[in-house]
Amino acid sequence: MGFGGALIAAYGFYLHISSDLPSVDALKQYHPPVVSRLYTADDTLMAELSHERRIYVPISAIPPRVRNAFIAAEDQNFYSHGGVDYFAIARAGLTDLVARHGKRPLGASTITQQVAKVMLLNNNVLSITRKAREALLAMRMEQALPKDRILEIYLNGIYLGNGAYGVEAAAQTYFNKSLDQLSDAEAAMLGTLPKSPSNYNPFLHPKTALWRRNWVLDRMSDIHIISAQEAEEAKQEPLVPQTRRRLGPLPNSEWFATEVRRQLIARYGEDQTAEGGLDVHTSLDPHLQQVSTRVLRNGLMQYDRSHEGWRGPVGHLIDSLQWEDDLAKMKAPLGMLTSWRLAVVLSPTGEVSWLENKQPHHATLRKEDLSWARRRHPLTTGDVVMVEPQSDHDSAALQQVPRVQGATVTMDVHTGRILAMVGGWSFKQSWFNRVTQAQRQPGSSFKPLVYLAAMERDISPSETFDDSPISFGDWHPQNYEHDNWGPTTLHDALRESRNLVTIRVAAHLGMDAVGDIAVRSGLVDKMPPYLPSALGAVETTVLREAGAYAAIANGGHVVNPSVIDYIQNPDGQVIWRAQDPAKMLSTDTGTPVLHDTRPVLANPQSAYQMQVMMRDVIQHGTGIRAGIGIDRPIAGKTGTSQDYRDAWFAGFSPDVVTVVWIGYDTPQSLGKNETGGHIAGPIWNEIMKAVFATRPRLDFPTPEGMTLAHYDTGRIPAIDAFKPGQIPGASVPLHGFGSGTQALTAADTGADMLPDSENDMPGSTPAPDGNTPLPPPSANPSDSSQSTPNTPPPKNGGEGGDIGVGGLY
Repeated sequence: MGFGGALIAAYGFYLHISSDLPSVDALKQYHPPVVSRLYTADDTLMAELSHERRIYVPISAIPPRVRNAFIAAEDQNFYSHGGVDYFAIARAGLTDLVARHGKRPLGASTITQQVAKVMLLNNNVLSITRKAREALLAMRMEQALPKDRILEIYLNGIYLGNGAYGVEAAAQTYFNKSLDQLSDAEAAMLGTLPKSPSNYNPFLHPKTALWRRNWVLDRMSDIHIISAQEAEEAKQEPLVPQTRRRLGPLPNSEWFATEVRRQLIARYGEDQTAEGGLDVHTSLDPHLQQVSTRVLRNGLMQYDRSHEGWRGPVGHLIDSLQWEDDLAKMKAPLGMLTSWRLAVVLSPTGEVSWLENKQPHHATLRKEDLSWARRRHPLTTGDVVMVEPQSDHDSAALQQVPRVQGATVTMDVHTGRILAMVGGWSFKQSWFNRVTQAQRQPGSSFKPLVYLAAMERDISPSETFDDSPISFGDWHPQNYEHDNWGPTTLHDALRESRNLVTIRVAAHLGMDAVGDIAVRSGLVDKMPPYLPSALGAVETTVLREAGAYAAIANGGHVVNPSVIDYIQNPDGQVIWRAQDPAKMLSTDTGTPVLHDTRPVLANPQSAYQMQVMMRDVIQHGTGIRAGIGIDRPIAGKTGTSQDYRDAWFAGFSPDVVTVVWIGYDTPQSLGKNETGGHIAGPIWNEIMKAVFATRPRLDFPTPEGMTLAHYDTGRIPAIDAFKPGQIPGASVPLHGFGSGTQALTAADTGADMLPDSENDMPGSTPAPDGNTPLPPPSANPSDSSQSTPNTPPPKNGGEGGDIGVGGLY
């Protein structure tokens, strides 16, 4: 062919391999997929979102020992060659010819070539053409990019096993350290991994990994990166990999983190959320989250223990004497907490044993647990049960996963920032978030919106409505205790959750007015125009109820619940920040002015009247258990749906609202008299005590023009807030009421002996239209027992869906 022919052939080959090479310009602005990280309000790392676990680190932040370890292992002439190391190629070729006949050829790819292959070519098929394209592209890269930029891309992009991409992720994965904490020996260990992440994995192959690490240390010494003495000292360091610390999600924060992820995807899309390297700073209070989780779980366990009873062991081992291997093979039941252990019963008297670090640990069940179990399923030798080790290490509590579920959320009433969110018993048991997804009937916790609508019509808290029997055809609503009070003030009716008064108030206002305020509060999207809706025969979520109550607490403004405070890109720039809607800056008038952009639900005077009335619900009414031991201004309302299927307590302080819900996923009765005040109230109480432990005391501010007065309702002397012209006769104006409430104890209130006076709504017949005429306020009791004409809705409830009969309490 001759020399000319060879040149032509070589030029043709060059044109062939270079015709469709990618541009190296993409690498100038290259940002590899980087994990996004979620942080709590105190900057605790909560969770990581990623397709590949990679933490990008600029070259200036990568210690020299780490850079040099990779250079020694992969490309000792990195800083001197032009993209292709011809000496390494010759050395590898000679070695292959002399000593490796028939084996896979030794590699001589430079770091630059590896970047070209992985980042631009993405082709692992070994061929002369591919190697030539790789070499040509590497030389172009060397002309376009500084050496340190190429090394930065390499050290952040390379896969190093165990799901770790890049050196920072690898340092955390194998040594539970950041890069700047690594020793020479640990840096050398990372340098072994590019060649074969699986074969040199120190967790899986410690001997092979140790040999390769020491080889890298020798290479570092040979090219004078470290001295021979330093290399020998590093070789003496034991290879002890450590499991990466838990980076997410933070225990018990999974439902919150999932909600953050959902909102990020809605804003940025799936890829940017998982690969954009975002630092997402959230509103979560980690301490309050842990407290809320613990308190809710304790409440669910207490209910389960007293109502469901012991349901028996989760398994049985035939040979109870040789139980260790069999127990180790058993999987934890769904919903089992991490603090619990699977244990085998060694004797019917309560001796149990479980594996702790693969070693048997013996303990004795508590006496109360044995008594609990004996009622239905006495323990027998060989039973496998769930236990919780106690602090004395010699005893254990018998446990079971409750069937009943619950949810709670706490948020700032002014901004909507969610401080804690618990969506159920266990996220591992169920990802379903009962705070945001479960549609349940709120029962009588809906009633404050009815009374708020009345306050907006300038009806006074002291005004009376009839509490006598009333009928609508086949529907005969009743109060919980099947009693009737006759003329009753709105204050007393709300405090004791009287159904008949609430129905008359709703009818007096018209269900359109009640529905309007319910929709604008965010509690529902659409309100069925039937009177049972006023008793909570609608569906809503825990989060929506928190938002509606926040509007009452903050003086009448609707807030949007939020979980994200601000977001930073990988460079640390804030790319999104939540704005405080109560403090938005306006320059419309030429002068910067802060103004409130929150939608108005009600005027401040009406909201304040509700705050005062709802305080008495906790002080003297159905919510008295929720206030035990709390000496702060608090207000709230109980809620129990028909047949005791849902138990609620929703309440607030001047700055925080918390809602608690208890029920079964498939609705069923919680049991007679299992009301919101009885089940949910104590849980709310414990959560709010944790809230107050870190917050200053605040009072509900009194709007201009409002007068607090003490007057006789005919039942319990009351304190109410009155607009101008509303103060009833024989009332005494008060001063200083906003300073708080006296702390109550169970002994003070008799709460441990109180009957549950939640409202009962027996029956499920169609309910009347909200425009059905009812006796007006202050109706003569002697006329109120008459049957009122009934205008029933469609059998299926029309557009509103099936119509229930409302709440109990």
